[in-house]
Amino acid sequence: GTLTFADLDTASDALALGLLEGGFSAGDRMGLYVQNDPAFVIGLLGAWKAGGSAVAINPMNKSAELTYLLTDSGATALLCLDELYTSVAAGVLPETSVTTVVTCSGLDHQTRADPRLFEGTSKTTPEGTVDLAGLVERYAGQQPPPVQLSGSDVGVLTYTSGTTGRPKGAMNTHSTMVFNAYTYREWMHLGPDDVVLGVAPLFHITGLIGHVAIAMLVGCPLVLAHRFQPDVVLEAIREHRPTFTVGAIAVFIALGNAAGAVREDFASLRAVYSGGAPIAPAVTDQLEEKLGVYVHNIYGLTETNSPSHGVPMGVKAPVDENSGALSVGVPVYDTVVRVLGEDGEEVPVGEVGEFATSGPQVVPGYWERPEATAESIPGGELRTGDVGFMDAQGWFFLVDRKKDMINAAGYKVWPREVEDVLYGHPAVREVAVVGIPDEVRGETVKAYVSAKPGATIDTDEVIAWAKERMAAYKYPRYVEVVDELPKTTTGKILRRELRARN
Repeated sequence: GTLTFADLDTASDALALGLLEGGFSAGDRMGLYVQNDPAFVIGLLGAWKAGGSAVAINPMNKSAELTYLLTDSGATALLCLDELYTSVAAGVLPETSVTTVVTCSGLDHQTRADPRLFEGTSKTTPEGTVDLAGLVERYAGQQPPPVQLSGSDVGVLTYTSGTTGRPKGAMNTHSTMVFNAYTYREWMHLGPDDVVLGVAPLFHITGLIGHVAIAMLVGCPLVLAHRFQPDVVLEAIREHRPTFTVGAIAVFIALGNAAGAVREDFASLRAVYSGGAPIAPAVTDQLEEKLGVYVHNIYGLTETNSPSHGVPMGVKAPVDENSGALSVGVPVYDTVVRVLGEDGEEVPVGEVGEFATSGPQVVPGYWERPEATAESIPGGELRTGDVGFMDAQGWFFLVDRKKDMINAAGYKVWPREVEDVLYGHPAVREVAVVGIPDEVRGETVKAYVSAKPGATIDTDEVIAWAKERMAAYKYPRYVEVVDELPKTTTGKILRRELRARN
C-alpha cells in the first residue's frame, strides 16, 4: 500500500482531533507502541498537532517495561497495535495515567497480508479503544486548532536502551531532531528523488531521525515493512529500489545471507550507513564483497539524535594500525567532541579517553531526571560513556564502552579490540567478549561466538588462532559457541547478559 504526504496530513489531523476530544491537551504525551508501520508516523504528527509530544516505545516490550515507560513519561494517551493492546497493554493501563487508547492493525494501509509477517493476524478494535482508521473516517475534512510549538519543546521522548541500567527518557526537542535531519540531508546528499529504506526500528533514534525525519524533510518516499524480516525486506529492495538506508550492521549481514540475495539486488543503494553497534573492518570488507556497496560508519547516541560522527560519503574509513579499530568518522556539522581522561581534562591526540560531545543535536536533558542530566550532560556537553581516541588527522576511533573494560591481572583489555580480531576468523559470524571472574587474574577474557552458515567452530583452535594475533594478556582464555548472541532490537549486543551467565 501507499500513503501520500496528503494522506499522512489527513490521518494525523483526525488523530489529533480524536485526542483532543478525549481530553489530551498541550504538553501531554502519547505513547507510540507499534511496529514499523505508517501508524508510527501518523501518531508522531498527530501528537504534535494536538500540542503534545510522543513517547517512542519498543513493540517488543512486555508488561513491566511498558508500565515503566508509560508511568515514567506520564503518558495520558496510547496508540498501539491491536494485538499488543490485547496481549500486553490492556493489563497494565490501570496502573498508568493513560485515559485514551487508539488502536491500529499491522494490516492497515496494505493488501498483501504477507504470511511471513502477518500469519494468524486479524484486525480487531478491542473494547475500550478507538480505531485509528475509524477516526480518519469520522473527522474527514476537519482540521485541529493550530498550535504553537517552539524548537525547545520536546517532540519525542526516546528512552535509552538500558544496556547499562534503567532506561532514561532523552528529551529530543524539535530543534535537536531537525538539526540532525539536516545533517542526514547534507552529509548523504539526500533529496526528493531519493528513496529511504526503513530497516531500523522507528522507535529507535536511528529510525526516528534517519528514516522518518529525513523523509519528511526532503519529501521523499519511505519504505516500511512492519518489522525486519530479511526475505521480505530483500523483496522490498527489489521492488522499490531504495537509494539510502542506515541500520545496525546485523541488518546488512542478514540481508547478505538472505536466500537468493545477489549483488544486483543492492545496486540502487548509493548511500549506506551503519550505526548502533561497532563494525569490525573484516565485516565491512565482507559486506562490500557480498553486497557490492561500501557500508559507511556512523556514530551517535539517543542523546545526540543519531549522528555526532560520520564517515564522509564516498570515503573509506581508516583502520587504526595499533588497535585494529575502524574509524567511526569525524564530527558532523557544528559539533565539537573532546576526548577526556579520568581527571576530566583533555588527553593528547592518540590517547584513549571518554568522548564528550557538544552541538545543536545534543538533548537538553533527561525527562524529570535533573541529577542524571547534571551528571551526564554538564553544561550541555554529553559525557557519552564511550571510550576512544582521535588520531592526528582528526579521525575518531571508538574503543569501547567505559563500563565494559576488562581488568586482567592489572592490564586493560577492551572487548572491542579482541572482537575485531576474532571477526577475522573464517568461521566466526558474530562475537562478543566479556570479562569473567578469575582467581588468579581477577578477571579474564571470554569470547562468545556464533558460526557462519555451514561452518563449524573448534573452540581450542579459535583460542590458538587468537593467541597468535594479539598480546598475551588480551587473547580469550575461554570461547563458547552459541547459536545467537543476545541483542537489543536495534542490534546492540547485550554484553551484560553474557556477563550474568558467569
